[in-house]
Amino acid sequence: RETSKKTDQVLDSILEPGKKQKNPRGTVGSPPPQEGSPDPENDPPNVDGQTHTGSSPVSLSNDPRMMKVYSKFDFVPGDKLLFFDDFGQENVGDFPSRWNTNGSGEVVSINDETDKWFELKSGHSNYFIPDLPSLPEEYTIEFDLIANGLDRQTASTSVLKIIISDNNAFKLGNYALAQFSFCQYAPVGMRIRNRSGDINNEIGADLRDAVLTQPHISIAVNNQRFRLWMNEKKYIDVPRLLPADQQLTALKFELLYFRDGKERLFIKNLKVAEGGLDLRQKLIAEGRVSTNGILFDSGSANIQPQSMGIIRQISQALQQENNMNLNIIGHTDSDGENASNLELSKKRADAVKNALVTIYGIDSARLSTQGKGETEPIGDNNTADGKAQNRRVEFVKT
Repeated sequence: RETSKKTDQVLDSILEPGKKQKNPRGTVGSPPPQEGSPDPENDPPNVDGQTHTGSSPVSLSNDPRMMKVYSKFDFVPGDKLLFFDDFGQENVGDFPSRWNTNGSGEVVSINDETDKWFELKSGHSNYFIPDLPSLPEEYTIEFDLIANGLDRQTASTSVLKIIISDNNAFKLGNYALAQFSFCQYAPVGMRIRNRSGDINNEIGADLRDAVLTQPHISIAVNNQRFRLWMNEKKYIDVPRLLPADQQLTALKFELLYFRDGKERLFIKNLKVAEGGLDLRQKLIAEGRVSTNGILFDSGSANIQPQSMGIIRQISQALQQENNMNLNIIGHTDSDGENASNLELSKKRADAVKNALVTIYGIDSARLSTQGKGETEPIGDNNTADGKAQNRRVEFVKT
């Protein structure tokens, strides 16, 4: 241990001048343990009965401080759902049925929880391709990640590539991509590249903490423009990353240079939606907007902070139109009892109202709330896509 400590200090002095200490947990880039949370060194997560090391997932919800951090988050998800997969209908150990690959991966459970994640296996030119319809000109992509087993030996080339391509085959073809590294011994930024070669460069960033704390990735594509957020921070905003003369219609992932059996990557809640429109103008012009982009913890009214981009736009519409009042209506899917879903939908509407009042200063007298539970479905409650459509919040002028 002493030898390892001295080696780390020497590496710090070379790679990160001025950095004196490892952080309190002892894992480079990991945040200090929160009260009541497991310490990964003493209580590592368990995936399908196999203990593995690394930072345990950190929930972003239930914390008013995180809501404040996300108060300036400006990502707005698309309003027409094209694809959603939480792997809830898959069998542990199987490759997910709505994906294709020329590599290897499987659905796993973590810490004996009911939630399931898709583990991607590393390999050069191994692509993971969700069964999406052709991507439109404007759309958004969201997903959650868990990275485990990262340490000071994690290579700078250990990266996840997010590729927008012109084909669903196991090749690049015409493409635009963004990638980020899981390296822990030095800050390695994000890289963007396209087939034409006019863009191929690194965007400076220190992602070491972010990749260890179950990051939420948000991407918005508007014709040629490409934007990417990790958690609340926007790292990429390139006006012309995608080609103007050929539409790229397929989404692919590629994971490179993870040490086999040591470093592991899991993905969940992949959501692709058409749109990403300015909800402010739509609400003002039409008097009503409905969104499934405001996310809550399962069975709870706790707003996930990455939903704040939508709530922020609603607050801006209310600030622009001083005489406008809104009724906020919550809807759920059909999981659970009717009565409990009705109560939950009302609590979720109340939570959105509370965020508008406490974070953005909207007068509470201008806002009313209502819960309709599962009574007005717009999608099939027997599918993950349909359930995601039904879990929504409406804003209606009154």
